[in-house]
Amino acid sequence: MSPDGRAWADLVEALGAAGRRLDDAAADLSEQERADGYRALLRGLHHQLARFEVDRERPELVPFNGWRQKFFMDNPDTRYWVADVRGDRRYRLTGSTGDAVHTSITAYTGGPGTATAAARIDGDRLGIGPSGEFSVLVGGTRPQAGAWLPLPEGNGQLWVRQFHDDVKTDRHGWCAIEPVAAPQPPPPIEAARFRHRLRRLAKAVEMMPAVFAAVDRQVEPNTVHHWAEMAEGAAYTEPGIHYLRGAWRLDPGQALLIEGETVPCRHWNALLYSRYLNSLDYRHRTVSLTGANATISDGRYRIVLASQAPETGPDVDWLDTEGRPSGFVVLRWLHAERPPPLPRVRVRRIDELGTA
Repeated sequence: MSPDGRAWADLVEALGAAGRRLDDAAADLSEQERADGYRALLRGLHHQLARFEVDRERPELVPFNGWRQKFFMDNPDTRYWVADVRGDRRYRLTGSTGDAVHTSITAYTGGPGTATAAARIDGDRLGIGPSGEFSVLVGGTRPQAGAWLPLPEGNGQLWVRQFHDDVKTDRHGWCAIEPVAAPQPPPPIEAARFRHRLRRLAKAVEMMPAVFAAVDRQVEPNTVHHWAEMAEGAAYTEPGIHYLRGAWRLDPGQALLIEGETVPCRHWNALLYSRYLNSLDYRHRTVSLTGANATISDGRYRIVLASQAPETGPDVDWLDTEGRPSGFVVLRWLHAERPPPLPRVRVRRIDELGTA
């Protein structure tokens, strides 16, 4: 078999291995949960295929983690774009913030599991115009004037994030990138590079079920903890976010009540995920809230995770678990003045939530 045929065969085998591992892990789950696992696997594959072909000479900012391409804890309250770039090139990145409460551009070096936020610029330094427009030079030497983001040596990725208090009604922004100097036409195809990317895709697909299972084992049900592993831009995260991560495991008729203290910050949200690390159905259900639309009483939030809207007082927000017996909840605090204290977490019966 040719080297190209071997690389292709490895990808096909990885798809089969991922399916077998997922099937074994879901043996005791319901038909719906098993199907949801395969959907998450397909979404992850779709996500990887959408970014398979990379042109670092003339890069594109590709929308990231849409609802058909959810991959490892997407966040629908934030809009993302990603571009692969070269550290020895210079680019111009332009865009508009729309109604986003915060915009950031981060350059990462390394790869999956080793990614490091090497450089960053945000809306406070972008020189945003009166209509939300911005322009920043990326790479090369520092210009005499204007916004600039250095690039690390070698190849890396640029991530653009726009955080929204209400992504459904806010005016959305946009961004684009282009090389400052016109590049030379690349070879029609680089066979060795193509094989390398096929093998990398195979590894990414095969490890997805292992990640699903590992995260499920890491989080104690019906608790919320600080998620220190995601600090300082680890795993392509935003360096300025403090994460709280929890999980629910509920019987029919039960709810999880999360009560905590807010802290001054630029933006925060709470979002529900399936056991396969996909956000729940935010297009049709209430599965997330932000600090702008949460009900805050005396500086505190009260969130109920349940399969149906409970009868409670006006100071409680409901997030829809879709009737799933288990899943994850993540709270993100952007540029918090101090680490948010851990909330109080209790399992209650849905029909008792209106009582003290």
